[in-house]
Amino acid sequence: MKLLGPAALVLLLGACAPLSIYYKPGAEVTRLQTDTTACEVQALKDAPVATQIRQNPPVFYPGRVYCDGAGRCWRGEPYWLEGSIYTVDVNADLRRRVTDQCMAGKGYTPARVPLCPVGVTVPPGRTEVLPPLSPNSCAIKNADGSFRIVDVQ
Repeated sequence: MKLLGPAALVLLLGACAPLSIYYKPGAEVTRLQTDTTACEVQALKDAPVATQIRQNPPVFYPGRVYCDGAGRCWRGEPYWLEGSIYTVDVNADLRRRVTDQCMAGKGYTPARVPLCPVGVTVPPGRTEVLPPLSPNSCAIKNADGSFRIVDVQ
């Protein structure tokens, strides 16, 4: 049996996540996309990527304890494992907040629309204009990255 690679797993899990969008009832999706891109570009200028290299601390292992049949025990050779090295963009959260403020200035609010339950069938298509949201609203994500927001009863 072949296991899924990390990229496939992320895509699979992302397919289960709610639709997270900026929302303004009646806004055309193409306008939403244009506004989002403009705000993301502005946020990138205001809070550019600031990558820092960091390292987790090393870990000390005192060595394994060995015992013989007579109950005599001794400890094996101790050793250290180096901490892993990773990078972090220290401006990522600031950039998200700047984008949120920019989109709020254009009249959008962040929204999470749950995915439609299995078995909900609607004609294929995509949302062209953001509809009013209700407690019965749900989203269908299309393979091309578009989405469809519908109300189910």
